[in-house]
Amino acid sequence: MSKAKKRPLEKEMSFFDHLEELRWHIIRSAIAVVVFMIVAFLNKRFIFDYVLFGPVREDFPTYRALCYLSDKIMLSDRFCINEITFNIINLELAGQFLVHLKTSLILGFVISFPYIFWEMWRFIKPALYSEEMKYSRVIIFFSSLLFFMGIAFGYYVLMPFSVNFFANYEVSSAIGNNFSLKNYMGFITMFVMASGILFELPMVVYFLAKVGLVGPDMMRSYRKHAFVVILLIAAIITPADVGTQIMVTLPVCILYEISIFIAARVEKNRLAKMDS
Repeated sequence: MSKAKKRPLEKEMSFFDHLEELRWHIIRSAIAVVVFMIVAFLNKRFIFDYVLFGPVREDFPTYRALCYLSDKIMLSDRFCINEITFNIINLELAGQFLVHLKTSLILGFVISFPYIFWEMWRFIKPALYSEEMKYSRVIIFFSSLLFFMGIAFGYYVLMPFSVNFFANYEVSSAIGNNFSLKNYMGFITMFVMASGILFELPMVVYFLAKVGLVGPDMMRSYRKHAFVVILLIAAIITPADVGTQIMVTLPVCILYEISIFIAARVEKNRLAKMDS
């Protein structure tokens, strides 16, 4: 069977037809973001008090887990976080409203990510072969899973350690820590979103391997270079704390190794199709 017969039977579309089709996919994605943005906007008390400001509360799950671990390995309360000594203040007249609006928009995108990815997949779906279309649900599932795993990792691991590092860092006992609301929200957004994007590495490699831009041999030969790049990224998105940088570097290195395996499978399947 030729490749042409493997493609779904759809009429040929012009360049402007493709643009029109893409426009509607983008519009539907934007509607989904706006809907979830409104939901987030209307639930500001829960989102801000219990979610976004969770890492500044002593009863945050990560702090309780550290305290439990400290007790189990007989280190008394060495890892317990009993007090977080800083205040979050608003410095602009419309600061709280603008932060509320921006945060709701970001949350709208995060929550609707699976649907956005599904819409983009529907756009490229007519160009795929029937064998590739069978795995669409799996790809959408794992893309969403990796993204939310990254979000959770940034929120429950990176953010609490970073908050404590900066809250307890001082150059003089005469200086108190009062962080602006805008600064804090930008900080948590950077950590959580960057982590979610980094965890998409296996899916990015999958698509690049499908079009032949990367392969397992190339990824293995550039493994050391990739490790240096990962270290640099970890240094940029984390505070000057070696422990936090290692916590970022280790899972991303594991994802890189998984990506090599994925690229090898893609290349093996491509070679098998060429031989058949």
